[in-house]
Amino acid sequence: MNGLQFDPARPLDLIAVGRLCIDLNANETGRPMEETMTFTKYVGGSPANIVIGTARLGLRTGFIGKLADDQMGRFIRTYLQQNGIDDSQVSVDRTGAVTGLAFTEIKSPQECSILMYRDHVADLLLNTGEISEDYIRQAKALLISGTALAQSPSREAVFLALEFARKHNVTVFFDLDYRPYTWKSAAETAVYYNLAAEKCHCIIGTREEFNMMESLYNVADEDDERTASRWFSHQAKLVVIKHGGSGSISYTADGLSHRSGIFPAKVLKTFGAGDSYASAFIHSLMHGDSVSEAMRRGSASASIVISRHSCSDAMPTLEELEAFLLTNEEIVSGA
Repeated sequence: MNGLQFDPARPLDLIAVGRLCIDLNANETGRPMEETMTFTKYVGGSPANIVIGTARLGLRTGFIGKLADDQMGRFIRTYLQQNGIDDSQVSVDRTGAVTGLAFTEIKSPQECSILMYRDHVADLLLNTGEISEDYIRQAKALLISGTALAQSPSREAVFLALEFARKHNVTVFFDLDYRPYTWKSAAETAVYYNLAAEKCHCIIGTREEFNMMESLYNVADEDDERTASRWFSHQAKLVVIKHGGSGSISYTADGLSHRSGIFPAKVLKTFGAGDSYASAFIHSLMHGDSVSEAMRRGSASASIVISRHSCSDAMPTLEELEAFLLTNEEIVSGA
């Protein structure tokens, strides 16, 4: 129904590779960070949040990544274990690298920002020697995100993981996760994003992220259908383009499109919506749901998370998601 194939014989449903870091979310909301005095610590990083979300929903998950040899790194590993995520492929850096930090500012539900500390972080030191072909072949699906492509040796590690996935018929999800502060130039960013996307079966991103990828080819005008068609000429079977408050549109390789809206929410913050959307969307697709249903469930999960303080801790269980869907109605605009 959704064009993606998942081998039922594989022992792991989803493996994620990439960023593991710490979110420090402002406790005093409604004020700028300069006036914020206390923060609460959570596990963060887009691929980490997504795999935590899918684990909460019941998928058998694992992670390939690298942690700093410090208290924060140990906190992250313990959290993965507590959420039932296999951490056997999460290595420890021994060179003195640190854990990435993200301080969040919550001025209002509409005005949020993130202050990132990403210098010499352990997650970008993941190398090709730490990518196990045997581990990847045990998974139905692999999730990559754009931030892990920003620097070597992490960049090469991700491309090796993609090759192993292709060799063993592992379905690949690409969450674009564009963070401009980790890249040296717009051209470098677009080149590596495009090279990775060519090897992926499902690409999920905002309209702005796809614009960044297309800027390299002097494409100035936005056209969702044309964007999707470009990727169908490679490996993609499904392309999801998110348009913020107006919902999302997905295209499948059979020429169909599917539109979803948003669910009402008492919004506390804006960050976390994309990761929670992706987690429920992927979970739904892997259970054989239609694209439209997967999008509906992704939108519901996003509404739950933006009403809560954290991203990772806020990811709903399957019971919470089902209860939300029973009591809330999707708002679709422009359909």
